[in-house]
Amino acid sequence: MENQIRNWSFQGSQGRAYLFNSVVNVGCGPAEERVLLTGLHAVADIYCECCKTTLGWKYEHAFESSQKYKEGKFIIELAHMIKENGWD
Repeated sequence: MENQIRNWSFQGSQGRAYLFNSVVNVGCGPAEERVLLTGLHAVADIYCECCKTTLGWKYEHAFESSQKYKEGKFIIELAHMIKENGWD
């Protein structure tokens, strides 16, 4: 799991969040433009395939060149994560 986490220090709409390279068992909604703390992005909400809870979002497009590294990556908010198997 740790090698999939790209960055530990992101801010989601409900507090601390993590940026992941990839995720499993999530669905993706339609992309829409949103102004986030780091500028304008095209993002799509991601949700749990089992319970349909919104977990965060996927960065589809970053409009600022300094934010391009986020494209194709996923934000999951800590508030929606369940700790299992001792990972932190």
